Amino acid sequence: MTTDVQASVPLTQTGQFTNQTPTALARTRVKAVYMIPTASAGSVIFKNGGSNGTVVMTLNTVASATQPTYLVFPGDGVLFSTNVHGTVADVGSVTIFYG
Repeated sequence: MTTDVQASVPLTQTGQFTNQTPTALARTRVKAVYMIPTASAGSVIFKNGGSNGTVVMTLNTVASATQPTYLVFPGDGVLFSTNVHGTVADVGSVTIFYG
């Protein structure tokens, strides 16, 4: 399946991922994630359906402000049928690549 891959606005606190307009993302597949950690170990909880939605995945970061993490998901990526919400804890920023 060929799709145009786009990048979200970097999320620096808990909230909805948006496109560059910024408008909240609707149904989409997350293809990759780029996280910039802080000096403390942190995490991003990805939910489908807003802050009270279903947890789809949790990604943890290392405790190092100098080691960004880039993860590429296999296949067609991770499907979010409604929207993509991120609960951010001790993470400088997180950007998703979607399509």
